[in-house]
Amino acid sequence: MATARQTALCGFFLIWTQFIGLRSDLSGDARIVAIHSHDCYSNSELRNSDAGRFFAEPCGGWRAEQSKNSAEFYACSAKSPAKTEFCNSEIVKIRILTWATRHVAPATANIYPNSGELLRKMPLFSFSKKRKVLFVASEAAPFAKAGGLGEVMYALPSALRSLGVDVRLMIPKHSGNNTTRFLPRPILEGLRVATGSDGTKDDEPKQLICNVWQYVPQDDEKDSCVETYFLENAEYFEKRSNIYGYTDDVIRWNLLCKGTLEFLLKHDWMPDVIVCADWQCGFLPNYLATTYKAYPQLKRIATVFAIHNLYFQGMFDHRFVNEMDADDGQSPLPPFFNPRLGKINAMRRGILYADEIVTVSPNYAKEIMTKEYGEGLTDLLLERRFRVHGILNGINYADYDPATDPNVKQNYSLKHIAARRENKRELQKRFGLKEDLDAPIIAIVSRLVEQKGFDLLLPVADSLLQELGFQLVVVGSGDSKFMGFFKELAGRFPGQVSTHLQFDSVLPRLVYAGADMILVPSKYEPCGLTQMEALRYGAIPIVRKTGGLIDSVVNYDPKTRKGTGFVFEKYDPFSLAVVITRACENYGNKEVWQLIERQAMSADFSWSKSASGYASLFEEAIRYHEQEIKDSSPDAIRMT
Repeated sequence: MATARQTALCGFFLIWTQFIGLRSDLSGDARIVAIHSHDCYSNSELRNSDAGRFFAEPCGGWRAEQSKNSAEFYACSAKSPAKTEFCNSEIVKIRILTWATRHVAPATANIYPNSGELLRKMPLFSFSKKRKVLFVASEAAPFAKAGGLGEVMYALPSALRSLGVDVRLMIPKHSGNNTTRFLPRPILEGLRVATGSDGTKDDEPKQLICNVWQYVPQDDEKDSCVETYFLENAEYFEKRSNIYGYTDDVIRWNLLCKGTLEFLLKHDWMPDVIVCADWQCGFLPNYLATTYKAYPQLKRIATVFAIHNLYFQGMFDHRFVNEMDADDGQSPLPPFFNPRLGKINAMRRGILYADEIVTVSPNYAKEIMTKEYGEGLTDLLLERRFRVHGILNGINYADYDPATDPNVKQNYSLKHIAARRENKRELQKRFGLKEDLDAPIIAIVSRLVEQKGFDLLLPVADSLLQELGFQLVVVGSGDSKFMGFFKELAGRFPGQVSTHLQFDSVLPRLVYAGADMILVPSKYEPCGLTQMEALRYGAIPIVRKTGGLIDSVVNYDPKTRKGTGFVFEKYDPFSLAVVITRACENYGNKEVWQLIERQAMSADFSWSKSASGYASLFEEAIRYHEQEIKDSSPDAIRMT
């Protein structure tokens, strides 16, 4: 029989779930979906349509979604035995109030048959200290941004901060850093970073001298970035007009990695976890596990290596490396000025030495385990497969909001989606297309490179335009092969095809708001942001079944009338032609199309979801690192 305390807790739970409008049937065959670790989270997923979250349950345990004043747990109700599979039903949310912003450590649990059993076996929740996390990256908005990495390094740390994580960032002090609005202050001068050189050559000093600057956001700054450190060095950072593209980039990124560790040795703030962003920071886990292994201050730091694109592995094309030059990943890192350093595979090093590895989507994490997508690192990734995870990137919903976006002609929302038509009219006018609101507009907003799959369009574009009569808008730049093709296509189809073949950070907003469909036929796509941004604005994605595209776009099923886009699998022009035809046919049914638009705009890809996944991953990295320390201790070695 349940105690009075258990009965009161159960009553509170039932009342709360009813209050938020979710089903609270936890009697009889109810099952609790409890997620123990990020390993479970990445192996398989369950979409929660009510709360808009993804969960998994292959091994049991609790998973917490944390907000400032509460920790939220999720349960699902199912009538069939769940065993170690998912409950295919509604999600019920349990909120347990707390008095402080703390991380809720996962506690072991199983799937329980009813609410009484749940309360009897519910473990006490243990609260750990506020976690400290340092992101190290080559770029980060709003200071210095060259691509998607810079945006992620702004949005993800900010989202983690909102979960109560003490998160900070370290980037180089580039010459183009935005210091007009953000005013850093110097906090450390004369930081000496050993290069490994013997100093016999004037241009190969034994040490490089750096300074460290700090930017601390003010409390009244809306949507501000997190506390940020800047590693300053005139020769390798401040005198360079660009973030990337130099023959000595490998020295620059080694300086960033090693300089970060030297800075931590002299600073009074020590992170629990360092997140190393992409190959440029793959040297850091290597240094931490070897050169800096003896420093007790750094011993307990866990590392997470983030793979944004496995194709880029260093200062060379990894597909054309002979056996003599190939990096085994385990030999000592050469000195800064040794030509051998340029042949080091920093991606391999990051994967090999980090405590945990994370990619930017769950499906991409699976794909890179195969020969097709593994880029020569398949065997290593398979060896470390239990430490490889995938967490889908998000987008900034405050920034990408059609209801408030000043870059669109007519603001609109899910409740007033009909107002999109004014943006379609404006898009046709801006691009010189025939003003026909009934003609479907398919848009391309992308880098025009082979990875994005536009070679599939080359043999079928003319026929599709002639037979289906859609209009095509292309925004982006890239390889001359594709830019030339689209320019000539516009010449053959005046008033039906129009292009803007250069980078533009503003124009895509109008395209998302006015186009009916967005084409993303990528050969491979680690995550992809275009499809998420398009969904936010109600433009329906046409995507290939790969990477993050399949994690973010649900193929429309006419039988269930569910879906947010159109997906094709086989990488060939005819499969692309079929899916474009299918999308245009559904566009002809206004009732169906409006339903798809509403479902698209209802999708949730906010960073808060991604951040909670990373918070769980950090706990996993810390546990793994602590166990590694125990296993390597003298007592543990003697026992073996």
